[in-house]
Amino acid sequence: MAKALPVRGSRQIKGGKPHTAKKGTMGRLLKLLFTANKKLMIIVFVCLTLTAVTGVSSSVFLNMLMTQLDLGIKNGMASVLKDLIVIFVSMGCIYGVNILCSFIYTRVMAVVTQRFLHQIRTGVFNKMQSLPIRYFDTHKTGDIMSSYTNDTDAIRQLVSQSIPHLYSSIISVTTLLVIMFTTSIWLSLVIFLGVVFMFLITKFVGGNSAKYFMRQQRSLGDEEGYIQEMIQGQKVIKVFCHEEESKNGFDVKNDNLCKDATSAHTFANILMPIMGNIGNILYVLLAFTGGLLVALNVQNLTITGFDPLTTETGVFSLLLTTIAFLPISKQFTGQISQSSQQVNSIVLGLAGASRLFELLDEEPEADDGYVTLVRCNIDEKGTITETEERTGHWAWKHPHKAEGTITYTELKGDIQMFDVDFGYVPEKIVLHNITLYANPGQKIAFVGATGAGKTTITNLINRFYDIADGKIRYDGININKIKKADLRRSLGIVLQDTNLFTGTVMENIRYGRLSATDEECIEAAKLAYAHDFISRLPDGYNTMLTSDGANLSQGQRQLLSIARAAVKDAPVMILDEATSSIDTRTEALVQKGTDRLMEGRTVFVIAHRLSTVQNSNVIMVLAQGNIIERGSHQELIAKQGQYYQLYTGAFELE
Repeated sequence: MAKALPVRGSRQIKGGKPHTAKKGTMGRLLKLLFTANKKLMIIVFVCLTLTAVTGVSSSVFLNMLMTQLDLGIKNGMASVLKDLIVIFVSMGCIYGVNILCSFIYTRVMAVVTQRFLHQIRTGVFNKMQSLPIRYFDTHKTGDIMSSYTNDTDAIRQLVSQSIPHLYSSIISVTTLLVIMFTTSIWLSLVIFLGVVFMFLITKFVGGNSAKYFMRQQRSLGDEEGYIQEMIQGQKVIKVFCHEEESKNGFDVKNDNLCKDATSAHTFANILMPIMGNIGNILYVLLAFTGGLLVALNVQNLTITGFDPLTTETGVFSLLLTTIAFLPISKQFTGQISQSSQQVNSIVLGLAGASRLFELLDEEPEADDGYVTLVRCNIDEKGTITETEERTGHWAWKHPHKAEGTITYTELKGDIQMFDVDFGYVPEKIVLHNITLYANPGQKIAFVGATGAGKTTITNLINRFYDIADGKIRYDGININKIKKADLRRSLGIVLQDTNLFTGTVMENIRYGRLSATDEECIEAAKLAYAHDFISRLPDGYNTMLTSDGANLSQGQRQLLSIARAAVKDAPVMILDEATSSIDTRTEALVQKGTDRLMEGRTVFVIAHRLSTVQNSNVIMVLAQGNIIERGSHQELIAKQGQYYQLYTGAFELE
């Protein structure tokens, strides 16, 4: 199993904006790469070093060959035949090593790259599971998804190609520099002038190319997001005859992508020809400079000093030096030219790594709770003892560190709020002084206009968000002391927006409690009145669902969501517009099922259809984050306040 990547402090991701790499990103990436694949990376870099050194050795052998031929011409070829054979055999062995190392490097690097990407994806996904709901409420889904696709692909290019090539080029260039300085400093100076010019060109062209590549990534994401919206909204587009407007909107997005991509690839594609031509010009300049030095009978200068030669010998020696130097220069400029082509991949890869590190550095959901939920036995005297067996009873296990004792409190579903204030952002409070009491087995209903704070209250019970002020107690225990996983295990929830996962109908129902048997899942489906339509599906409970249950109606998906909550068998239920997508006849059936489901449980109901909350023990009317009325249906009707106006239609809910 791949290990999750290490994380640091929190950083904010700016969704929808192009990212540039932050300082230290390359070092952090290499550290992760070596940490996970230390032995394999050592093999890779050893092979790369040998490949680079042996790859440029031809220039050395050419110089040695020219020297032996010079001696052969003077003293006879027989005198240098043995040395020539040694040179040719050595060249063959070195090129054999080059081929072998190249083969090993490519095979090992393929393993390293895929293993590293596996580690990256595992780390990102595991990190995503630990993030609070607030993170997903404040970040675009498309931006998060791009971390798994565009960013990881950019890292793949960087790790598998750019980093090895850059390292290989550094070794090759360093080796060639040594060879050039030992051959001729005069000719090396000509190369340096060309390298300075090549560097300036790379900085200008590569910088602009990287800038437009980042714009291209942003435009690509913008276009993909638009296409996704249009596909999901095809029915609406058809109904409102919005096809032309949709095409015009796409044309704008596509034109922006085309412009940015054209600019990016224009700069990227002209860099290689420019570098190649600069190399060709340098080649001519070297030949001209070498010829000029020969004509002027200039002594050759190397790192060992001047070579005092006679006129005849010096001219011929310098001519041979120039001939040997030309292929060295070609290799040198070629290495720099190829390295310049990696600029775009390096920039995009580091930008992608920076975005991934930002996600990995996000602070996980804080959980300071220490009270846990355990199975228990309760005897006739009410004594609670912890057990591993399924007894149908649960209790809160509350360790008291100061006393060194443990107490158990039976899980009943008694929830109380005292003077609770809350805001999604500190400067904007959306709930004001909320106080409520939900006794075990009671049905509490919230009604009010959209944005009044109904769903927000249930989010606080789940601890998706923490309150700004006040207290929430669950069975007499401060909710902040309960571990979040155990707290949520005691709650069942049916949301207005259903979420079904790829799998069978049975697996989606069992999602509520993975240990549930098939019989328990079927019983839960019957309770939610979903059994009849499931039985009519092609494969019944084994029918495969995909794309969030696209092969089911919205009402059927909602029934499965209710069945999922039923199989969880939690003491507290939250129904957030649970019947909003069900027709009136089905709603009546589901109401009977949910009534049976709610027996003995504390239930919080959010509904716009007042017919679904009339049998609630307490109905709370919210407006602008305040509870303005509370009471039973009959009590609120008798008051003839806002609930009465809502019920009689004198006041619109929305």
